Amino acid sequence: MAMLRGGLIQMSLKKDASHAPQDIREAMNAAHVPLIEEAGRRGVQVLCMQEIFNHPYFCPVKDAKWFDGAEPVPHGPTVRLMSELAKRHSMVIVAPIYELADDGERYNTAAVIDADGRFLGRYRKVHVPNRPQGSAEQFYFKHGDLGFPVFDTAYCKLGVYICYDRHFPEGWRALALNGAQYIVNPSATVAGTSQYAWQIEQPAAALANDVFIGAINRVGTEAPWNIGRFYGSSYFVSPRGKIIAQASDDRDELLVADMDLSLIDETRALWQFREHRRPAAYGELMRGIETAA
Repeated sequence: MAMLRGGLIQMSLKKDASHAPQDIREAMNAAHVPLIEEAGRRGVQVLCMQEIFNHPYFCPVKDAKWFDGAEPVPHGPTVRLMSELAKRHSMVIVAPIYELADDGERYNTAAVIDADGRFLGRYRKVHVPNRPQGSAEQFYFKHGDLGFPVFDTAYCKLGVYICYDRHFPEGWRALALNGAQYIVNPSATVAGTSQYAWQIEQPAAALANDVFIGAINRVGTEAPWNIGRFYGSSYFVSPRGKIIAQASDDRDELLVADMDLSLIDETRALWQFREHRRPAAYGELMRGIETAA
């Protein structure tokens, strides 16, 4: 039985938006360290934080001030700090941050650091929303251009899918077909329309793709945007589609759960979804997607 101990950290903002982005980043990094240390003491093997974990969710409006919060990956201060912590605790860390690329472009990125502190690579959010109310993300982030990589970490084959990505089943399937056993979905989502979807989308994706999923959401409200209450409720879900552990909806929290990776093969043998796929029959779907795009 191959057991994997996962950890998810959800957190409220520690400095309000009147402060400089770099100051907020430092405060949020510092606030996460005690929970990361706790994760180490509790034997967490793979840890993930929320979307752009060390900033507010600044995307409701267009404000170039927040460009200053972007940092290089892997040579910026956050990845350096997380690499030190990962090595100290022999823990894989997924750090979702605002990336400043070498060519000057910016991405909504998750840096993946192995248990020995090595930077394994990054996932860049593929589906970047741009809706009239509450989501000007395309002002801040380019669409991800790295596909759906799976990282061969010390403890599991790990995939990352970020927030709005979760509404698109194609990426979940791509990660699963690329070998992911465990997929993390760091998010920033507020109460309202999305809350019901939060409870069903990741369990459905886990079931359809024979994987474990860790879903992370921040908590609290953030001025001056006040788009609603981030309701936390981070959770782990099994390949059977069952939520096996869930956090509170209103406080900072480290959620820890054990995942039996042998359940992946058991579930796959039971349902045989992958074996019964018929890619040759999906040509019309792909042509329809290309036409719509």
